Amino acid sequence: MVAPVADNISWERMVNAVQQVEDRLVRSTAALDTAKIPYAVIGGNAIAAWVSSVDPGAVRNTKDVDLLVNRADLPAVIKAMESAGFCYAKTFGVDAFVDGPSGRPSEGVHLLFEREKVKESDQVATPALSESVRAPRFQVISLDAIVRMKLTSFRVKDQTHLVDLMQVGLIDRSWLTKVPPELSPRLQGLLDNPNP
Repeated sequence: MVAPVADNISWERMVNAVQQVEDRLVRSTAALDTAKIPYAVIGGNAIAAWVSSVDPGAVRNTKDVDLLVNRADLPAVIKAMESAGFCYAKTFGVDAFVDGPSGRPSEGVHLLFEREKVKESDQVATPALSESVRAPRFQVISLDAIVRMKLTSFRVKDQTHLVDLMQVGLIDRSWLTKVPPELSPRLQGLLDNPNP
């Protein structure tokens, strides 16, 4: 029996989607670097940067770009991002940039603000921009800070990102005393059962 052909599945589209995320990451961070606006790459791209420092083959793709900035810099961020072809949008209360007038928010560049809680119920605020390091092409949030952020959000994808860090040996049981005490039980749970 011959398997049916799925005409809507395309290797080229999948590769193109990954390349578009990288393009948005490079364009947005280059625009902020040029304008000398402090920022840090966070989210899935930060996890990918840290995972690739140990095992490039273990990197997981992500569909968008997340950046940490200072709220006071928002007008300058908007100007810099618009100069790189992005359009500012506020979607579901999130400050974001879509890639041109026909861009989709789900594939955009999303902003979080340093030292602020993303949700009122969050146990820990976002880190300061000073908790970042320079990678070859952009500024990326430190490993300590991204672990705290992922433990704070703790959605399924955040748990998966934490497991990725565990699997390449970047975090282990010694981290139970490194994270804020209110986040330690979440990490303990993942260390005990790394199958979110």
